[in-house]
Amino acid sequence: MTTKEVIPYSPGQEKFGKFFIKNFGGLQVFVYRLTGGRLMNTFMGVKVAILGHIGRKSGQLRRTPLLYLEDGNKVVLAASCGGFSKAPQWQHNLDANPQAEIQIGSQNRKMRAHRASEAEERTYWPKLTALYADFDQYKARVEGVRHIPLYILEPLG
Repeated sequence: MTTKEVIPYSPGQEKFGKFFIKNFGGLQVFVYRLTGGRLMNTFMGVKVAILGHIGRKSGQLRRTPLLYLEDGNKVVLAASCGGFSKAPQWQHNLDANPQAEIQIGSQNRKMRAHRASEAEERTYWPKLTALYADFDQYKARVEGVRHIPLYILEPLG
């Protein structure tokens, strides 16, 4: 079996992808929240959570649908942005303000985020790729361009 070489997206592919993610993501957040997570709660068969974060420039609450991994009371997120060359806005927002909320189903939890250490990444990347294999492809697409960090959200208090 041969392995297909993964190449970066073209600027046009990234532009279309970001348009799709923004618009579909907005619809997904609306329906997910409206139904308490009963509808539009998966992507490609993997469970989705809604991350609430504060815009670093606007100060406004933003919500982003993301694939996630639960580890006890922790939630792990990959700032993959689908393998695009630029980091997702939520990554910059969490770096500026680690206060966040996560909605999983109908439950909202107040959390504090931190970037995973190298040791935490070694622990969580295999678990994330077992959950959603395309994360490996996303890493390959951005190799040499940017590092895809993981964020670990832990409950406040």
